[in-house]
Amino acid sequence: MLKRRDFLISSAALLGAGLASTRLARAANDFPNRPIKMVVPFAPGGGVDVFARLIAQQLRDLKNYTVVVDNRSGANGSVGGNAVRKSDPDGYNILFSAGTQVMVGSVMKAAPYDPIADFTPIARAGVAPMILVMSPKQPQTTITEIVAAARKAPADWNFAASAIGSPGHLAELEFNRLAGLDLNVIPYRGTAPGLLDVSGGNVQLMIDPVLALLPSAQSGNVKAIALTSEVRTKLAPDVPTAAESGMPGLNQFSWYGVWGPKDMPADLVATLNGAINAAVQSLAESGQLAKIGVEPTAETPAAFDAFQRAYLKKGEELLKAAKFEPT
Repeated sequence: MLKRRDFLISSAALLGAGLASTRLARAANDFPNRPIKMVVPFAPGGGVDVFARLIAQQLRDLKNYTVVVDNRSGANGSVGGNAVRKSDPDGYNILFSAGTQVMVGSVMKAAPYDPIADFTPIARAGVAPMILVMSPKQPQTTITEIVAAARKAPADWNFAASAIGSPGHLAELEFNRLAGLDLNVIPYRGTAPGLLDVSGGNVQLMIDPVLALLPSAQSGNVKAIALTSEVRTKLAPDVPTAAESGMPGLNQFSWYGVWGPKDMPADLVATLNGAINAAVQSLAESGQLAKIGVEPTAETPAAFDAFQRAYLKKGEELLKAAKFEPT
């Protein structure tokens, strides 16, 4: 009797799984027939948010998709990430984030998910150089001068980070490594609050994407010191590279991608990948990406998966070298 009951339960479970797979497959063929929620795990106004909204609008214009951007900040981006993780793998809840997403499990003691195993990589959308900015209350103008001053009084120098594990945070750790310093890094819930403290002189330094920090630098609220790239950007041709400012080897960049919950059907992933790649390419051709300092990326989900795994490995090596302790 028990064996018969177990057989019936097992059969029902398999049937339910089969029906769920069939429903997902049918849904993929009819995708999308309602609004798509694009979760941005950071506050409005930052680099991730700006890029996400451009893609959302372009998906409307090109594909007639209705895409609603939903900002859910907190816990190094894991609040928004967890909302997508727990959603159905039907393509109607997707995550748009930066490299921060991949590092969640490496910087949090109790991360709510595995950023690789618990998500489906859909598309990598672009890369962007980052910029080192400084409080206008500081007199230094180059990295060489900053390092010299920080060596004399390290307690007087702090970094702001838009999130622990963000590309900017990793670049700040690389700055410390190259300079032989151990300057304190203060995490914030997004770029805007960290930048506000830098402009007010409460924190001295910050590294984050050009599209997030350059407007504040151009208005004089912070001082642009150097780009963390090998070449200058047309957006700010007068801002030197890190090498030109005194720190060869500081070559770090931000990147952006789209993820869905795990177990998304392959045809649905392919549909979204194609739509996002087309949107990014259109934004590049229109010059809108150049205006925010982003270079387009178009690759398959498999290539994106390989990239994120390699990025995670490199990021973990930086954290280990800095003797970083998860918080």
